[in-house]
Amino acid sequence: MMILAPFLTAVILGSIILLITWWFKKMHFSLFVQTLPGILTAITAIVLFYIGFVNIKGFEGAAYGFLAFFLISFAAISFEMAKKNKEEK
Repeated sequence: MMILAPFLTAVILGSIILLITWWFKKMHFSLFVQTLPGILTAITAIVLFYIGFVNIKGFEGAAYGFLAFFLISFAAISFEMAKKNKEEK
């Protein structure tokens, strides 16, 4: 449960982030706007990791760390989606 709940939360949030990035790419927004969901996700993941490591600690803090790791993975995928659009043109 300690890994499954953060993973499921990250999958739901990550899929929303990827859909937003895809929509921005489809609407041909600038590269900054396309990478904005990934940037915000990465910032959120760093803040969650910090809160879990410094403030909460223990097993619940580790769950925050897992959530941050999975969110960083989705942020990297979002960056690649946005970057791929500009390389094709």
